Amino acid sequence: MTNTEDVVSPVNTAAIPDGYGATAVPNGSGAAAILSAGIGSFAVALTSIGADKSAVIKNLFNIYKPAGPLSGETTFAILIWLFAWAFLELRWRKQTLTLSRINTIAFVLLGLSQKGSHLELRG
Repeated sequence: MTNTEDVVSPVNTAAIPDGYGATAVPNGSGAAAILSAGIGSFAVALTSIGADKSAVIKNLFNIYKPAGPLSGETTFAILIWLFAWAFLELRWRKQTLTLSRINTIAFVLLGLSQKGSHLELRG
């Protein structure tokens, strides 16, 4: 039977306060997923507002006629989300990050996307 310490790869433990002992597990992949979700949410709001305010963008986003511009809005926002996730994942996957700052940014983006959606509805 193998000891679990032999399986865990070494990680930078500088982010772990003294007294916690064990090595840090990289949380960069989770941080990438959290922040990219905030970016994707904000992208949905921006594409929705753009299609609502501009006839050119509305026509550009009209990929599937029965759904109208919503088909392009969501497709474009999903592409932004996937690109952001892939980029951040490649950058952070082996790192141990402070999640409080990343969570704050993600929630601010989520809040801005909600605010933007409400502004769009009021017109």
